[in-house]
Amino acid sequence: MKQGIHPASYRFVVFKDMSNGFAFLSKSTANTKETIKWEDGNEYPLVKLEISNTSHPFFTGKNVLMDTAGRIDKFKKKYAKK
Repeated sequence: MKQGIHPASYRFVVFKDMSNGFAFLSKSTANTKETIKWEDGNEYPLVKLEISNTSHPFFTGKNVLMDTAGRIDKFKKKYAKK
């Protein structure tokens, strides 16, 4: 790897999903002014997320599948030659 191109400010940061309250600790270079007390008793910088894998419809299995067959039938019915 090339020297001097990677950030040297990696530190532990808490990422918190604001939609469901799920939080996890990871290393990051993200800048933030807020802090939070973590489960181990230490205080870490806090990065607030709008959505994470615990609340995203794709990962939770609650995504809405479009009924393509029904839409095609509706289109054909609407624009069929009479």
